[in-house]
Amino acid sequence: MNQMIEVSPNAKGLIFDLDGTIADTMPIHFIAWRNAAARFGIDFTTTLFAELAGIPLYPTVEKLNEMFDKNIDPQEMGDAKELEYENNMHLVKPIEPVIQVIERFHGKLPIAVGTGGCRRISEKVLKLVKMDIYIDGLVSANDIVHSKPHPETFLKCAELIGVKPDDCVVFEDGILGMKAAEAAGMEVIDVTKYYKVTIGEEVY
Repeated sequence: MNQMIEVSPNAKGLIFDLDGTIADTMPIHFIAWRNAAARFGIDFTTTLFAELAGIPLYPTVEKLNEMFDKNIDPQEMGDAKELEYENNMHLVKPIEPVIQVIERFHGKLPIAVGTGGCRRISEKVLKLVKMDIYIDGLVSANDIVHSKPHPETFLKCAELIGVKPDDCVVFEDGILGMKAAEAAGMEVIDVTKYYKVTIGEEVY
């Protein structure tokens, strides 16, 4: 698979999602959610994981409360999930076709990351996949009011790197992120066409 991702010659700034785009963290996130949810009597399936992809940590728990008629404390379950995730972060792997794009355009175009994850964890992931030195700006869940599919994350990224939104290209793996990029008036590339990921027993 792993064919080269073509980027528009008109692009003046590149913006990347992190989880499932730069770093293959999704299998680790899935196991962390599955284990944390099990403590509260929720069977966290791969289908559920795909449905909730792109929603920040605590709002995900709020969504689970709605779906399963629960009254779980978002911070308690969210923090349990993050602890599970951090314990297995060392297993993260870079997504090579996307890494190649970043390396190809480093120093030629400004590069930002716009993620629904918290800043501390996101910075750690970027270091683990050795991409922190290539990134000019990071917008995390800590830096915004409205999460994806609202365009705020990507609009802030564009502002951070000093590029007009319609001159930016966004790289995403999630539906909510793609909608956010389109709402921001940016071209979007679906990176899932360039690699496969195994979550549970499902291959995507």
